[in-house]
Amino acid sequence: MIGVSHVTKRYPGGFQALHDVSFRVEAGEMLFVTGHSGAGKSTLLKLIAAIERPSAGSVLINGQNIASMKAGAIPFLRRNFGLIFQDHKLLFDRSVFDNVALPLAISGFARREIARRVRAALDKVGLLGREKARPVTLSGGEQQRLCIARAIVNRPAILMADEPTGNLDHAYAEEIIGMFKAFNQVGVTVLIATHDLSMIDRIGARRLHLDHGSLAA
Repeated sequence: MIGVSHVTKRYPGGFQALHDVSFRVEAGEMLFVTGHSGAGKSTLLKLIAAIERPSAGSVLINGQNIASMKAGAIPFLRRNFGLIFQDHKLLFDRSVFDNVALPLAISGFARREIARRVRAALDKVGLLGREKARPVTLSGGEQQRLCIARAIVNRPAILMADEPTGNLDHAYAEEIIGMFKAFNQVGVTVLIATHDLSMIDRIGARRLHLDHGSLAA
């Protein structure tokens, strides 16, 4: 499903975030990407999601090479993804319901189908009773669950998260990881960038380790 082949990413000024990285992720697999701060974990997820393009090498999603895709095709590719990044990107002037509904509205879903899918996603993450609330009134763990609801509302084949438990206490972190595991158990491909090695040991999924932009042996 995902093929990363000899990928290098350089930024203006000469900084090299990734160097000659290659691996595959099969459909339905759960994969953790670990490494020190600045190792290239976030860059790797952004390349897979076509938010950025590689400087060299190829990233294939279902056989499509992101590096050679036209800009107009990228939004259609991204419908395969649910993305959860560290800065949340929540709309604090809109309700919980509206935050989750946004991807569906952009995709042109009918209002009735939007309402049905949003409530189903909120129910999955335990926020169905908070749909009229503003994100600012939610706790940190609830905001993270809101991000997950927004990421899964489009029923993506691939769910990717960047340090999803980094700012949460142990109880909330366990809850969030349990959700990712449940999504994976129903066939969703899950990629998680994290520092939490104990979490990986508990789940037992495959791990890739980045060290200064290169895959460690």
